[in-house]
Amino acid sequence: MYDPTVARLTYRALLGRRRALILGALPLLLIAISVVVRGLAGADDQTASDLLGGLALATMVPIIGVIAGTGAIGPEIDDGSVVYLLSKPLKRPTIIFTKLIVAIAVTMVFSALPTLIAGFILNGNGQQIAVAYTVAALVSSIAYAALFLLLGTVSRHAVVFGLVYALVWEALFGSLVPGARTLSVQQWSLAVAHKVAGGDLVTSDVGLTTATVLLIAVTVLATWYAGQKLRTLTLAGEE
Repeated sequence: MYDPTVARLTYRALLGRRRALILGALPLLLIAISVVVRGLAGADDQTASDLLGGLALATMVPIIGVIAGTGAIGPEIDDGSVVYLLSKPLKRPTIIFTKLIVAIAVTMVFSALPTLIAGFILNGNGQQIAVAYTVAALVSSIAYAALFLLLGTVSRHAVVFGLVYALVWEALFGSLVPGARTLSVQQWSLAVAHKVAGGDLVTSDVGLTTATVLLIAVTVLATWYAGQKLRTLTLAGEE
């Protein structure tokens, strides 16, 4: 289910000079803001939770997921180079699964690690805030990577649609509109973070069991459907 050659090519595409700069911009911004906030406000648990929840989890993680998820396959479909990959004796689910693993790894490195660093800067992991939001970033990275990999498979405008989802649905509706929160990856991951942190600083509108089921379901279904769409793309190319 995992092909090292496909993985190497995908890593090379995702971590090219321009895309790597884009991936690194938001984490550096998060860390810089954390340093400034710590210098001005000192170590405050509520401030740390607000910044990590509002900037890291609600904005940075989904945007990085968009870049990694869509970038893992979208450009190959757009420029037609995917045809060469599909001509190899590889099962389509293997291609999708390999690209998903790469997208997840890149999303985790560029989102979870900076979240942990920012959390320790903000309050030294008081009340497990840094660790809780890091775990949330890790689990949401998996779902986001699967969703945006699927989007990159089915649409030539995947980045645009992905950014609309990340900035409008997750960062705006997912944070403000009660009904939308239940269908938000952000809220699902916050349920996991709440379990890690305990207390009232990290909260979610979704229960842990429901959140876990939804995270797994979305990841599995998105990955499966991406494989199906890639198989359809192959048939269309052969015709």
